[in-house]
Amino acid sequence: MHASLVQREEEFILIYQKYVDMVYRICFLYFKNHSDTEDVVQNVFLKLFTTWPLFKDENHRKAWLIVTASNMCKNNVKQWWKQKVTVGEFDIATHEKKDETLETLLSLPKKYKTVLYCYYYEGYHTSEIANILHMKEATVRSYLHRGRSYLRELLEGEKYEE
Repeated sequence: MHASLVQREEEFILIYQKYVDMVYRICFLYFKNHSDTEDVVQNVFLKLFTTWPLFKDENHRKAWLIVTASNMCKNNVKQWWKQKVTVGEFDIATHEKKDETLETLLSLPKKYKTVLYCYYYEGYHTSEIANILHMKEATVRSYLHRGRSYLRELLEGEKYEE
């Protein structure tokens, strides 16, 4: 029994090291501050460790982490004091100065930034994003199209109207 617990802990550490940056970036998209982001990241991995769900493959594990992180963030964002926080001057992945595109991506409405993040930063196809976020594929494509337009207009200094 002790050997399997040690093996499980070692496997957990490998999973954590592989996915912590991805989960952090997803959570930062919602909170735009490091302390709330770190709290939710900790809770996501705590849930993984305590429930230890069975996954079909590595893609299933990655999708579970994305959905769990998004859901935990959505639940926490509903609290009024977490709604209006400034982004600051740090990149969500490296804690260095960030580029204008990433900063602008963080300012997009939630429905666009999650889809754009999964597509551009995690490399998912629209069908995979639709499965992960439980949306129709056409909705994902629509959000990608509108999100790109919105992002382009914000970067060019124009006002976007939905």
